Amino acid sequence: MSWRFVVVAGFFVTTLVVSNIIAVKLVEVGGRVFDAGNILFPLAYLLGDVLTEVYGFRVARRMIVLGFACNLLAVGAIQVAIALPAAGFWVENQASYETVLGTSLRLFLASLAAYLCGELANAFVLSRLKVATRGRFLWSRTIGSTLVGQGLDSAIFVTLAFAGTGAPLLETALTTWAIKVAWEVLATPLTYAVVTYLKRREGLDVYDRGPLVPAMLRGRA
Repeated sequence: MSWRFVVVAGFFVTTLVVSNIIAVKLVEVGGRVFDAGNILFPLAYLLGDVLTEVYGFRVARRMIVLGFACNLLAVGAIQVAIALPAAGFWVENQASYETVLGTSLRLFLASLAAYLCGELANAFVLSRLKVATRGRFLWSRTIGSTLVGQGLDSAIFVTLAFAGTGAPLLETALTTWAIKVAWEVLATPLTYAVVTYLKRREGLDVYDRGPLVPAMLRGRA
C-alpha cells in the first residue's frame, strides 16, 4: 500500500484511540447530555467510508480489527499506569489521574462491542450499496451506511453501558446517533474530496462483488 493509505489508516486508528480517551468527559448542550468523544468519533466513520470506498471492504475490515487491537493496547496501558504506585510528591494527583483516564470494565466492553459491530456494519453496507448503485451517488452510500453503523453503535453502547442505571436509554441513544449522523452529513463535501483524490492518485476503485464473509464463517474450509 502507498503512503496515502498509511496516512488514512493512521488517522483512522488515532481517531478511535483518542475518542475513547476523551469520552470520559460528559458534555451538556441545550439540555442534551453526551460524551466528548462524539466530537471526534464520527471522523472514524468518515475515514472508514474512505477506506471501504477506495480500497474495498476487506482492507477496511483489517483496519477495523487493527483499531480494535490498538484500543485494547491503549486501555490496557492506561490501566497498568493507574495501578503503578505513585511517587510520594505526586500522590495527590492520583485521584485526578484515575478520574480522567480511568474507565469501568462495563463501559470499556460496551465501547469495544459497539465500535466493532458499528464499524463492520458501516463498511458492509457501504460496499454493498456501491455495487448496487454502480459507483454513483457516493453521498447515498456514506450517509446510508452511517445511519446503519452509527445506529448500531449508539444502541449497543448505550444499552450495554447504562441499562439498569436509570439513565434514559432511548433518549441518550437517539441523541448520540443524531449527532454522529449530522456530523457525517456535514462532512460529505470533505468525504467527496478525499475519495476523489485517493482514487485518482492511487488508481484504485474497488468493487466488492463477491462474498464478503470469510469462507470459514460460510461453512467452507
